[in-house]
Amino acid sequence: MDILTIFMFLGGLGLFLFGMQIMQEGLEKTAGDNLRTLLEKTTTNPLSGICIGTGVTMLIQSSSATTVMVVSFVSAGLMTLPQAMNVIIGANIGTTITAQIIAFKIDSVAPLILFIGMLPVVFGKKKIMKNVGMIILGFGIIFLGMRLMSESVEPLRTNEVLTDFLVSFDNPVLAILAGTIFTAVVQSSSASIAIMQAFASEGLIGFHAAAFIVIGMNLGTCITGILASLSSGRNGKCAAFLNLFYNIIKITLATLVIVLLPVTLTWIENLSPGNVARQIANLHMIMNIVAALLLTPGSKLIVRITERLIGGKDENAALNQLMYLDRNVLQTPALAAPLARREICRMGDLVRSNLRLSMEAFFELDADKAKRVLEVEQTINYLNHAITGWLVELRALDVSQPDREKLGMMFHVVNDIERIGDHAENISEYASIAIDRNSDISEEGIAELREISAKTLDVVELSLDIYEHESFDRLNIASAEEEEVDELQDTMIENHVKRLMAGKCDPRGGIMFTDMVTDLERCADHAINIAYSIEGEHKSFENALKAKQERQDREHNN
Repeated sequence: MDILTIFMFLGGLGLFLFGMQIMQEGLEKTAGDNLRTLLEKTTTNPLSGICIGTGVTMLIQSSSATTVMVVSFVSAGLMTLPQAMNVIIGANIGTTITAQIIAFKIDSVAPLILFIGMLPVVFGKKKIMKNVGMIILGFGIIFLGMRLMSESVEPLRTNEVLTDFLVSFDNPVLAILAGTIFTAVVQSSSASIAIMQAFASEGLIGFHAAAFIVIGMNLGTCITGILASLSSGRNGKCAAFLNLFYNIIKITLATLVIVLLPVTLTWIENLSPGNVARQIANLHMIMNIVAALLLTPGSKLIVRITERLIGGKDENAALNQLMYLDRNVLQTPALAAPLARREICRMGDLVRSNLRLSMEAFFELDADKAKRVLEVEQTINYLNHAITGWLVELRALDVSQPDREKLGMMFHVVNDIERIGDHAENISEYASIAIDRNSDISEEGIAELREISAKTLDVVELSLDIYEHESFDRLNIASAEEEEVDELQDTMIENHVKRLMAGKCDPRGGIMFTDMVTDLERCADHAINIAYSIEGEHKSFENALKAKQERQDREHNN
């Protein structure tokens, strides 16, 4: 084996991996939000989840990418662990399609495929055409890489050192270990199995020896999901380890069947006599389909065992930490907007609770509650800066135009939520002042403050709920309640002036009264901004559709 042969093989592997990435990006851009919507619709029905996992993985040609998405969805609370288990089972089936496609050996027409893919990429004007071109281009690069790898290993058939080394993989344990390690390094079962198909096609290794290496490759691909889960909480880690444990059980069963019933490999071999690449692809597919049939009924048990082994509580429950946004979202841009929204809603829940706590601290003159408000405000400030930073980064991703508009609106929502938090902090400080200075507000004033506080809290809670669920039908209700707060402010300030003139209220308490009424009214103002931001998102979506239609009309007229 000379240095040029090694370079040729590595170049072929590089082209294969690059082609996979190009094709995956093209498929993701073409499918767009449909992939996200498809995964979001995953139900507890096992068959539905398996079909969705299979379909998504077939589309993006990567079980690792599907696993990363699953980890993100579980971490974000968009998917339960039992649902994730079903999708993972499907993903393991979907990834077998790549090996089947490669077994067709159409690498001789790879240059023609590259030329066809180049045309829409270079000359296409519509984005959809360019994306389709990327898919075709990636497809051609994959087969060009396969051709280079096959040609580079062809002279090695007479290399006794290499053939003796590959013969040593007749030992099942050694072969499984080699397949696991190699795939863990490459981080793509599709690429590692393609290499094995190239070796086998050139006669460097027999099907029976390759079988156990392929089995090990199913385990090695789990490393991507595990690495992706390192920045996730407990639930995200559970999702990644579900994939690991499922594959451990799968390869254990496959190994036992082959060792105890060697005729199994002979049967698979006879399905495609003389085509060892197809035999490897068939083994890969049959093993995953049979595992799905056998293990799906016990998937809930696998989930429970995984949860017990991982143990603990979700670390993301910690306040000073983002729960839904992590580095994984950068690999799945379609998740950017919904995950950012969930993080903002979490911040909104904290602010809502803190506003209520500040009111309790004021009316109950509770110093401990006032102190807790200030502590939570530090978390709110952290979330404000962290989420804003992420929004800047997410808008730079290749996301759809409607999602880009939503992410833009989110800057304003985060700011409004943070401002409500600031007003809650002010109210807690009024509580501390009232405790320290014994500043009196008349009973009438306290009653009025209770009334406007309750109404303001209603507006805040309703507005945050409208934002979270995009409830357009309740916008008028929120607007009417916010107007009531405005009217209460005017009436109460007028009443307060009369009480001061009549000497019924301590002047120091009077200043506190007017300041608190103003803070509450501004809370309602910021809340209604949050509620109506969904209308802005909707208008941005409509504008995007309108602009798209106008562009298509112009192209048609031209």
